Amino acid sequence: MAGDSAESERYKYIFNEVLKITDDGFIVVDKNGVVTDINDQYCDFLGKPKSEIVGYPIKKTIKNSKMPDIVTNLYSEELALHKYVSGDTKENDNTFVLVSRSCVYNDQGEVVAGVAQVKFRLQALASAKRMMNEYAELEFYREEYRKSTENAYTFDSIVGGSECFVEKKRAGIKAAQTDFAVLLTGETGTGKEVFARAIHNASSRKDKPMVSINCAAIPAELLESELFGYDEGAFTGAKKGGKKGKFQLANSGTIFLDEIGDMPLCMQAKILRVLQEEEVEPLGGSGPEKVDVRVIAATRKDLNKMIETGEFREDLYYRLNVVNIELPPLRQRREDILDLAKYFLAKLNRQYNQSIVLSGDVKRCFYNYPWPGNVRELNNVIMGAYAICDRLSIDLTDLPAKMAARQRSGQAVHGGKKLSDLVDDYERQLIRQILREKNNNCRLAAEEMGIHRSALYKKIAKLKIKNCV
Repeated sequence: MAGDSAESERYKYIFNEVLKITDDGFIVVDKNGVVTDINDQYCDFLGKPKSEIVGYPIKKTIKNSKMPDIVTNLYSEELALHKYVSGDTKENDNTFVLVSRSCVYNDQGEVVAGVAQVKFRLQALASAKRMMNEYAELEFYREEYRKSTENAYTFDSIVGGSECFVEKKRAGIKAAQTDFAVLLTGETGTGKEVFARAIHNASSRKDKPMVSINCAAIPAELLESELFGYDEGAFTGAKKGGKKGKFQLANSGTIFLDEIGDMPLCMQAKILRVLQEEEVEPLGGSGPEKVDVRVIAATRKDLNKMIETGEFREDLYYRLNVVNIELPPLRQRREDILDLAKYFLAKLNRQYNQSIVLSGDVKRCFYNYPWPGNVRELNNVIMGAYAICDRLSIDLTDLPAKMAARQRSGQAVHGGKKLSDLVDDYERQLIRQILREKNNNCRLAAEEMGIHRSALYKKIAKLKIKNCV
C-alpha cells in the first residue's frame, strides 16, 4: 500500500510539472462537471484566478463547455473547434481554439473524471485556419442569402415599361446568358446595382453568391485587402486566421465592382491582372489562388475622358467593357415616373399598413420635375413626404420646397418642346396610367376620366397610344 501511495504521489508531481511546462491549457472535472484542477496557462487565458474556478461547475467559468456532456454521455473528441461565449476569456475577442476532450475511467470501467486539452499555439494550425475560414465564409453567405431573398431583383420585377428602358432590360437578359464582363454606365441613382443583381439572377450563376463592393466607399489603403483578402500576420491588426477577400467569396458567382471609376490607378493594375490570370494573391499569402468569377462593373463617370487624362487604364477599360449597358436617366423615361412612384408608395403602405395615395398635383409635379438624382431621388422624396403627410394623400405641401415651388410657378421641364406637345405628352401618359389601372377596360377608363368612351378612342388614336387596348 505504501508503494502504491508513493507511486501515486510521484505521478502527481509529474502531472503537475507537465501542466506547468506545456503551452496548452488543461482542465479536469469530476463526473458531475465540477472543476477539480486547471493549469496556470488556462487560468491566464480565461483571465480568472484558480480560486474562482476550482470547486465550481465548469459552466460557471465556460458557459458553453461540453465537459458535462462528455462525462454524462461517455465520449471523447479530438481537435474540435471551440468558440467561447463573449466575456468568458480575458481578451474578449471571441477566440477560436482547438480542444480535445475525453472521459477518464478507473480499473472497473467507471467514469471518475473528464479532461480537456486546449491548444493555444494551434499545432494543427492548417486545420484550425481552414475551419475558421469556412466559418467566416458561412456567416458571409448567410448574410448574402438574407439580402438576396429580401431583394430578389429580376428583370420582371424591375419597374419600367418605357421603350428606352425595356430595350435596356432586353440587353441585360441577353448579357446574362453569357459570362462576359458587363459595364453598367449612367448617372447616379439610375439603378445600376439593381440591374446588376437582375443580370446575376438571370444567369447560370444565380445559385452562387453575388458579392458587391463600392470602390469609392473604401479607403485606398484598405481596398486591396478587401478585394483579395489577407493571411494571418500580414499586417498589424490582421485578424487571426486571415480573411477572405471579395473575389474569393464570389468564387463561382458574380462580383459587382460599383463606382469602378473611383478606383486608384495602382489597384486598377491589380484588378487587370486578376481578370487576365483568373487568380488572386492575398496579402501576406504564400501564392496565388485560382478564382472563377463573373465581373459586373458600374460607374457614373465618363471613363473615356478619364483614359484621355490618364486617370483610368485603357487596357482595364476594354477588359470590363465587353458588354456596355447605359441606363437612361429618369427624365428620359417620364412615362415610368408614376409607375415607380406607385411602386415605392405601395411598399411603404404595406410596411406601415396605410392606404396613402398621391394627389393629382403631386403626380403632375413628379411628371414635370427633372429628377437630377433619378430613381433614388424619387424614392427619397416619397419617403420624406410619407413621413410628414397627415392626410390620406401626399400633397404639394409635403414635398421639398424646391419641387413644390417649381410646380406652383408652372415651370415644366420641356426640353425645347412646344406647349401643345407638352400637353399631349402629359395626356398620353395619364391615359396609359388609367388604362393600366383599369386592366385596359376602356369603358371603366372613360368613366374614370369623365369622358365618353368614343372620345377616349379618338384620343388613343390621336396620341398614337399602342398596346393598351
